[in-house]
Amino acid sequence: MSDAVERLAQVKQKIAAAEREAGRDAGSAVLVAVSKTFDAEAVRPVIEAGQRVFGENRVQEAQGKWPGLRQAFSDIELHLIGPLQSNKAKESVALFDVIETVDREKIAAELAKEITRQGRSVRLYVQVNTGSEPQKAGIEPKEAVAFVTRCREVHGLAIEGLMCIPPADENPGPHFALLEKLAREAGVEKLSMGMSGDYELAIAFGATSVRVGSAIFGTR
Repeated sequence: MSDAVERLAQVKQKIAAAEREAGRDAGSAVLVAVSKTFDAEAVRPVIEAGQRVFGENRVQEAQGKWPGLRQAFSDIELHLIGPLQSNKAKESVALFDVIETVDREKIAAELAKEITRQGRSVRLYVQVNTGSEPQKAGIEPKEAVAFVTRCREVHGLAIEGLMCIPPADENPGPHFALLEKLAREAGVEKLSMGMSGDYELAIAFGATSVRVGSAIFGTR
């Protein structure tokens, strides 16, 4: 897995260069290494190389992988970046430090209940379907600001950011710009946007975290 460690270093260099190009502070864009479908032994060298923030798509897969790794590396920060089913709220709150895919009332209500019950301080993002794609998770852009308000006022959730996955066949720039605009209107500071093919552009548009998988771990 030395290849993954080398690619991790290259990605970090590109993030630093993109930050400088955008006139941003070094370290203002956090790298979330997307480790979905890769097992613990594939991930371990990347942790040993210094990476501490990781993203997973599926609760069940993460449950089988991360408890053991966290015994060895207690300072891991784990993000759920895949769609969340309401019946997985309990497990998600127990396992993840950040849940980026809050996108409907039922999820908000279940998360609020579990966060209170478990006494965990989980950081939350609302996922916005910036391309209004029917097959994709996320709340419609026109509903996003009001939904953030409801999450706060009705469910008592502290939403800290917005997340998006632009359509694969479109220029991501307008989608990043839209998410940044919605974040300002909603009064949230964090923007999770940009993946392996466009994370440098996302940083130019203000991303505070980028989700990079294949550029580090290779193709799945």
